[in-house]
Amino acid sequence: MTGGAFDLGPALLFCPADRPDRYAKAAERADAVILDLEDAVAPRDKPTARGALIDAALDVPSLDPSRVIVRVNALGTPDFDADMATLSQTDYRLIMLPKAESPKKVLRIDTRFEVIALCETARGIVAAEKLAAASNVVGLMWGAEDLVASLGGTSSRKPNGRYREVARAARSRVLLAAGAAGVAAIDAVHVDIADDRGLRAEAEDAAASGFSASACIHPGQVATIRAAYRPADDTLAWARGVLNAAQGERGVFRYEGRMIDEPVLRHARSVLARSGG
Repeated sequence: MTGGAFDLGPALLFCPADRPDRYAKAAERADAVILDLEDAVAPRDKPTARGALIDAALDVPSLDPSRVIVRVNALGTPDFDADMATLSQTDYRLIMLPKAESPKKVLRIDTRFEVIALCETARGIVAAEKLAAASNVVGLMWGAEDLVASLGGTSSRKPNGRYREVARAARSRVLLAAGAAGVAAIDAVHVDIADDRGLRAEAEDAAASGFSASACIHPGQVATIRAAYRPADDTLAWARGVLNAAQGERGVFRYEGRMIDEPVLRHARSVLARSGG
């Protein structure tokens, strides 16, 4: 987490909660797994999915709870209440809340749980700053397709595959809200699994812009996301060099022909953080 404890890694892989046969593989391939009780599970299969979560938590060895996010159903629905009752029987304590819109309602969630607020409606985007400031929120994620649907639109992307301006504005607002509150910002999934080039470009932009991680929907996307967030060798060498040089300096100084001040040093620290040190 930016300024906090969100350090799961850059590639967060969704896995349908009604497919327990995929849990371990998803966890092995990604930095963290998002077990999805919401959109990935048909209504008739949600009770089975909850049972699978409990069974997985009881298995030895089980999934590492610190690397598990559970996307629950929306607040105010019977499914949300059933999801939370289920999770209370496990050690999973990080939830992703879809269609988050009301900070007051988010704050009423059981205090044992931390929340990644998924801003994917017009109301959710407009409330991003207040959601990020809620004491139990550790991250924000945004969703493109649900957002455009909430506006009455039909697609978040142009024919060339690039996001429409409204989606880009929402993405930026969520990133800024997360950064202002010091919580993690998670970029939306790239739904075109075959478009590795587009995924790479979006993940590289996410890393350079300050996102903490990118969500993905297929194991084949993990390596691309990890590579995009990993600093290049020359960038890493520069970051280490400038931070070492800064130890003997006070205020602004020159390094390799460039004037270095505190914002530049913060960039260098971010590079080291993304490299793992």
